[in-house]
Amino acid sequence: MNAIRVRTFDDAMLCDAIGTRFTAAVLRIEHRGEAVFERAYGRLDDAPNSAPTIVTTRFDLASLTKIAVAHAALDAVVAGVLALDEPLVRWFPMWRGTTHEAITLRMLLAHTAGMQSGADYRTLFCENVESFVLSRELVARPGERVVYSDLGFITLGALLDRYSQTSLRPVVTRALWNIGAMHSDFRPRNDDPQTIPATELDTWRGRVRGAVHDEKAYLLHGIAGHAGLFGTAYDIARLTDAYLGVATDRAMSSLRAEAIEEHGADPILRRGLGWALKTSDENSCGSVASTRTFGHTGFTGTCVWADPARDTSVVLLTNAVYYGRRDLRDLRAAVCDAAFSAFG
Repeated sequence: MNAIRVRTFDDAMLCDAIGTRFTAAVLRIEHRGEAVFERAYGRLDDAPNSAPTIVTTRFDLASLTKIAVAHAALDAVVAGVLALDEPLVRWFPMWRGTTHEAITLRMLLAHTAGMQSGADYRTLFCENVESFVLSRELVARPGERVVYSDLGFITLGALLDRYSQTSLRPVVTRALWNIGAMHSDFRPRNDDPQTIPATELDTWRGRVRGAVHDEKAYLLHGIAGHAGLFGTAYDIARLTDAYLGVATDRAMSSLRAEAIEEHGADPILRRGLGWALKTSDENSCGSVASTRTFGHTGFTGTCVWADPARDTSVVLLTNAVYYGRRDLRDLRAAVCDAAFSAFG
């Protein structure tokens, strides 16, 4: 089935954006944990004979990977393997005696560890990326302020590698499977690229398709804590509902409830544990969403926002970076405003 329409929803803003803002998109809206609207838009690239997008199309999720990796880390806390407020020098002994020594899991999850935001991939070609990230000078004292950081989540991925004694990939996919998100994975199989929307035309790699768009994740062989997952709108809805259900008393989990509370104050976008929290009407969740709204965005053109006041979630996956690195905030906000007005 390529569309679900339990109730009428005006999605003209997405229909109008095909071919100018993205070539492919899937929108899924859920209310009280059930789909009320789902539709696929466009084609996997702009070639005339390109395959159409379907609701089960897997997109490069970009930084939506972070909420999946955060979820796996919180599972490890529940299992008693990791602790939110224990310094991580046990796992990263090279931090002893350095400014990194005070960094905790809570700080990594809330982007308050003081780690640098990112790194120019061109400086990493001759580097061990993980070692480079773990040894970078901090830009703030641990716990001092929010610095949204890919490097922090690369570190989180390395932490999950070390505690599990396997690798990040099975840790994350198992955590997703446990909540019914069974179609998301790192590094799509070799026979999959033509079923995945193309992303940016890269001067380094050419047209990127079936490989992670994020350059740092690419240099980490497609498996990283900050980017690299490919997945469906359904799977992101399942992950989101694991937290929205707690926020609306449809489920119980004190740690998941804590994850969507503020742990990092910031005037632009407050931070929970892995999740972003609505801070103003300028955020891409729009003006209709309540102050309890939580979600995340991804650089390739993906986002999810959930409003506990309405028990409604909105997942929008696109390949907007296909047409360049333009800000998608206006389109995301328009979709969220329409969805939160129509449902809930």
